[in-house]
Amino acid sequence: MNAEEIVAHCERLYADTALGSVAEWKAKNPGKPAVGHLPVYCPREVVHACGGMPVALAGAGEHVDIVKGDACFQSYICHLPRSTVELGLTGDLDLLDAMLFPSTCDVIRNLSGIWQLLFPKKVVRFIDLPQNLSMELGGKFYAHDLQGLIDDLKKVGGIAPSAAQLNESIKAFNANRKALADLYDFRADAPWLVSADDCFLVTRAGFVLEVGAHTQLVRDFIAAAKKRTNRKEDRIRVVMVGSFCEQPPIGLLRTIDRSGCYVVDDDLNLGLRWVEGDIASSAQPLEALARAYVAQSVWSSTRYEGDQPRGPQLLKRVRSRKADGAIFAAPSFCDPALLDQPPLQKALSDANVPFISFKYAENTGQFQGIREQAGTFSDSLKLWGAA
Repeated sequence: MNAEEIVAHCERLYADTALGSVAEWKAKNPGKPAVGHLPVYCPREVVHACGGMPVALAGAGEHVDIVKGDACFQSYICHLPRSTVELGLTGDLDLLDAMLFPSTCDVIRNLSGIWQLLFPKKVVRFIDLPQNLSMELGGKFYAHDLQGLIDDLKKVGGIAPSAAQLNESIKAFNANRKALADLYDFRADAPWLVSADDCFLVTRAGFVLEVGAHTQLVRDFIAAAKKRTNRKEDRIRVVMVGSFCEQPPIGLLRTIDRSGCYVVDDDLNLGLRWVEGDIASSAQPLEALARAYVAQSVWSSTRYEGDQPRGPQLLKRVRSRKADGAIFAAPSFCDPALLDQPPLQKALSDANVPFISFKYAENTGQFQGIREQAGTFSDSLKLWGAA
């Protein structure tokens, strides 16, 4: 397939709220569990080693009208939990054997309790991620929690994996993260060959594909995109910040592209790229996974920053990608993203890095205001630079 055909395939996967690719996997792997999980980070290696397929869920986007989901939540929270409940109550998620809810924010924490009430026959587990980032405390706590996850997955047809099986799963996800890192590096080097929505869709396909199949798809896309003959245009280079959980509609990403911006880095679909570098094979693989979380995680508003403030880390990313500025794009009512904006914006202001900000919902349908804002930002930087 050429690059356009690969992206079209990924967009079909993105729009399929009934998870047809997961149903196909289950038909080929009878008795093995499909395990859903909410953003941002989830230990997908453990699900895979238990014989299951990790299925990342990020709401329904613009593809489903919310009717039943609004009854479970107040109006002043983000859109993602309401659309996730809608998918559950309409039966689109019936093929999932278990659901995992990481400690991303209070809303997802509460969603885990609502899910237990709505679907009492399903295995539901809250993934309590450590805030203490020392291996002696937070790491040991998390390794113990991972063993509890294995015990729960055994209830739905999973196996108790050996150290060798866990290491094989770690190896598979190392290869996947390396492929995604290569995609992001290629996009940063030649953003006229990989648009923001291309990168988003190719990465997002990993939510619903077996890890090896997704790694191959990413590699195939990179090879195909290198054959494109698109010409470089006069646009500014920007880093997108704040879209790590509820994802923006695809139309918003296309609007930013059309507004004179090349997106050269972002935190979209961040859970698939959460660990930086490879996780080492180990005789104690659960400890290796825990060590990777406390020592190799990307910076994110959902993770305790410890002695590494997020502002300097964002500035480092902007500079390493040779970006002209940043776009803060956060879901409405997203406490982690919006509470982090002031210190992040101050870090950029102090370094004379320009930025704009706006909010969205996953089902936003009107983008004219965003196009005007991003277009004005692009034009002003091209005319006058950071001054």
